[in-house]
Amino acid sequence: MLLGQLSINIFLFFLGFLGILNNRKNLLYVLISLELILLCLNLNFIIFSIYLDDIYGQIFSLFILTIAAAESAVGLAIAILFFRAKGSTELNQVPVIVA
Repeated sequence: MLLGQLSINIFLFFLGFLGILNNRKNLLYVLISLELILLCLNLNFIIFSIYLDDIYGQIFSLFILTIAAAESAVGLAIAILFFRAKGSTELNQVPVIVA
């Protein structure tokens, strides 16, 4: 049971990771992929919390969900401002500053 849940979770995590690597040009796809990765990590905490009979994983998962919700709200606000300024959500228009 545990191996099946973890294999699905690992598959979803790498799907989000590949979504970031393949769609680096569109801001909305990158945000959705980041949210998928955060939700997979939360699911991982919950699975191991139930398996180890420990409540701390579920509490930590609630904190991560709160941070993910705030990150999503800020990210979507930035995406809206970016769309209003540039007229598209393509990331190839963003200047990259290399230190």
